[in-house]
Amino acid sequence: MVSALEARLLSHLDVHQPRLVEILTELVRRPSENRAPAGAESACQEYAAGVLSGAGWEPVLYSPRDVPGLTEHPLYWPGRDYQGRPNLMARRTGRGGGRSLVLSGHADTVPAGSQPWTRDPFGAEICGTHLYGRGSNDMKGGFATNLFVAETLAALDIELNGDLVIESVVDEEFGGVNGTLAGRLVGANGDAAVISEPSFLRICPAQRGGRTVHLTFRAPNAGILCETPEEAGVVQQLRRFLEGLSEFSRGRHASLAVHPYYAHLADPAPVTVTGISTGPWGTGEPTCTPAVCRVALFWQTMPGEKLEDIDAGFQAWFEQLLAAWPETFRMRPLMEYPIRWLPGSALDPEAPLIREFSTCAARALGHAPPVQGIEGPCDMYVFHHFGIPAILWGGRGGNTHGPDEYVELDSLAAAARALLLFVCRWCGVHSN
Repeated sequence: MVSALEARLLSHLDVHQPRLVEILTELVRRPSENRAPAGAESACQEYAAGVLSGAGWEPVLYSPRDVPGLTEHPLYWPGRDYQGRPNLMARRTGRGGGRSLVLSGHADTVPAGSQPWTRDPFGAEICGTHLYGRGSNDMKGGFATNLFVAETLAALDIELNGDLVIESVVDEEFGGVNGTLAGRLVGANGDAAVISEPSFLRICPAQRGGRTVHLTFRAPNAGILCETPEEAGVVQQLRRFLEGLSEFSRGRHASLAVHPYYAHLADPAPVTVTGISTGPWGTGEPTCTPAVCRVALFWQTMPGEKLEDIDAGFQAWFEQLLAAWPETFRMRPLMEYPIRWLPGSALDPEAPLIREFSTCAARALGHAPPVQGIEGPCDMYVFHHFGIPAILWGGRGGNTHGPDEYVELDSLAAAARALLLFVCRWCGVHSN
């Protein structure tokens, strides 16, 4: 049976759902692209601070670079620029006797990119139940949900027993994560955290890890008319690499301990080529065999895997490949790791956070949502590192990180319903 409080919350959301869409629209219309090492999240953060101020909160904007102990922390990743990129944190102190909770999100998005969009990346165009725009799904939809929760509590004059913290960090994309680390070091912590990534209305207490490597294959370039053996060119190097990549993937799968949160996946730890380039394209360039070929490789890992084991496995396979084709790889390929290692992480399935959120989500949705690991890496591992139980929860969308990214507005409303119920359950509501 739905309680009187739950009925009030759900009724308010049903009536005021256009306000949730309005907040999301304003966020999408403020570009906040992460172009590592720099970024431009300030306009989004300032808008969010205004929303929180209007709801009676006292938000604080602060630079990650000013947080004591950030650069000395072992999770810190150097080389990022935080000029004009403030974190946002607001705490509503509870009346006492309740548990504290953090609602966390990131303000930055990947760039709109050079691939063609059919809609304005920052237009927040609505077509049917979809709202389009860069970051609409990842993760301004979740960001908007958190702000809407703050407004709803204020509108209904609900006082919580436990503290509620709402934060929006910068530099989550491209393996940044320093913004999330800064939030923990300034004390934006609680007894639990809900991170508003687009989980497709699943409770996600785990994230896969991710390792990225950039390889540069090289060969002498003597023009289109040359006597250089064909087998020694970069195209042939690329061919040998791609043919051998399936062996690397099979080797990982053979020795991989699949985490239970990922047992439902046919490929729990995929290996993916994310980019191949041999240089400029078109008739403005001379017809010539390429001298350089760059490849970006990304492979995902399970919670519990260690970096040294992951790198050692790749290095061993790569050395075997080079040794098997010495005439092809006359020039040793260059290798670099451009972004930080993002480890997998998982919360104990018996954690009260999972059980209680599932109860609230079932009331809001009419059924218990699946509990599964999310398919990619994110910043949740930082919360787990600090001993804060954390899950991912958010709506559903598509074309994430691609052209015409969108979020499904009905799923966003459903995510907000569950989140509102959970905030009141977890923190407790003061009764006048």
